[in-house]
Amino acid sequence: MKQDAFEAAASPIWTNYRAMLDALENSRQRRAHVPTFTTFPHLHRRLCSDYALARSRRYSPGLIAELEVLVRRGHRQLYRRRSAPLRSVLDFMARRFPRTLRRHSAVVWIAAALFFLPMIGMGIAVHQDADLVYSLLDAEQVAELESLYDPARQTPGRAGERQADTDVAMFGFYVMNNVGIGFRTFAGGLILGLGSLVILLVNGLSIGAVAGHLTRLDYGATFWPFVSGHGPYELTAIAICGAAGLLLGQALLAPGQRSRLAALRANARDAVILVGGAAVLLVFAAVIEAFWSAGPAPSALKYSVGVLGWVLVAIYLTLAGRAGDDAP
Repeated sequence: MKQDAFEAAASPIWTNYRAMLDALENSRQRRAHVPTFTTFPHLHRRLCSDYALARSRRYSPGLIAELEVLVRRGHRQLYRRRSAPLRSVLDFMARRFPRTLRRHSAVVWIAAALFFLPMIGMGIAVHQDADLVYSLLDAEQVAELESLYDPARQTPGRAGERQADTDVAMFGFYVMNNVGIGFRTFAGGLILGLGSLVILLVNGLSIGAVAGHLTRLDYGATFWPFVSGHGPYELTAIAICGAAGLLLGQALLAPGQRSRLAALRANARDAVILVGGAAVLLVFAAVIEAFWSAGPAPSALKYSVGVLGWVLVAIYLTLAGRAGDDAP
């Protein structure tokens, strides 16, 4: 192909690409909102291809130099866009995660029922029958829980005195523990969804048994203020991880008109989004659990923070990104 024909065919693409570059560079110089161009990476790849063709065909040095400048400018913009992880996380949590969750609201409600209903039922049952807690926990585990939430303790919910370095260490522990539970709940969905179902039930029953037992012992004055702050985020996230696992099981058991592999691929994309959002909630819960839950704040204030947490979670999952619910 002669250079004139090459330039004529590619000129509209180069013009569009150059306009996007100018908009991106100007917004950064003014520190204004950076526009989002979903086609920019594709156009950048096209420019790279055109630049390589121009060099291999030995077109004029002026054209090659012009394309090289465009490719370098585009590379800088792509690199800078990827170097803003906090912005990406905030955008993900503000839009993509809640939209995906609402698209699968039926599965989320099923997972929540499998988790919260056994929790409430077992809590009431153990409160009425003290021996029932031993059907889920052994005597050593029960004794440890009673020790952790003994009203005589200065730091309920953890061993040792409350110190700054202890808070940081507990934060790391809570992150590993909470995220581990969440990912196991999700991965269980690969066993035809049964793994996620069982883990949701067992965790719900266990948490309910602990709550019912400690309340029966009149340790509720230490247990409930401790869990009230981080509970809204941690419990919601576990249920969402369970919903993600059930999505995998749904694809394997009821793929519809698609093959099981195609259905699994489609559902896995949304399931990963749900797990990613739940992981952020679990990390946030760990922050509260490590630096607030065991603190000296009055119980009334801790309960208020807990109630506010449930309200905020409900508002967030219901309204966040609502303007783009039809977007993928």
